[in-house]
Amino acid sequence: MTRETLDTELFGRDVSFEYADHWVGYSLFFLRVVMGWTLFQAGVDKLVTYLDADPTNDWTAAGFLLHVPAGNPFAGFFADLAGNGLVDILNVWGLTLCGLALLLGAFVRWSAFWGAVMMLFYWAASLHGGLLAGLPLQNGWVVDDHIVYALLLFGLGAFGAGRILGLDSAIEKMGVVRSNPWLRYVLG
Repeated sequence: MTRETLDTELFGRDVSFEYADHWVGYSLFFLRVVMGWTLFQAGVDKLVTYLDADPTNDWTAAGFLLHVPAGNPFAGFFADLAGNGLVDILNVWGLTLCGLALLLGAFVRWSAFWGAVMMLFYWAASLHGGLLAGLPLQNGWVVDDHIVYALLLFGLGAFGAGRILGLDSAIEKMGVVRSNPWLRYVLG
């Protein structure tokens, strides 16, 4: 087993720790696949209902956006978004495509960024009160599953998890990426 040492600075302090690189690889791969499946399944579930031929069954975010918890400091903002077809499309396709990209390991940084943005919107819509109320959520204070997902997505993007048994490792070798190095910021 190969052991590596990471020396870095976090919050102004030197940090050094050892890790087993193959276990990090396994962890990142499985975290990427599980997070990808979570987003993909949520998106496809909405997509199937959204594309249903029966218009009375069409999925829309309006039901959620109009019923954010009482005391939510962003209630007016979310109420304004309710009924906006673009919000529905972005929600359905955002979840589906971000999840698919994570499953395939393609454009992971791009997908992880937008997935984290979606999670932060969901978190904001789940607030039961403002800062003075301690930012209560249904399952705790400040931190809920949306924050955990957002941070996990941030980590997957930061590590470039798409390079581990993902398509990003092959995409980065393509000529268009080599001649446009900025594309590496969306890959990985």
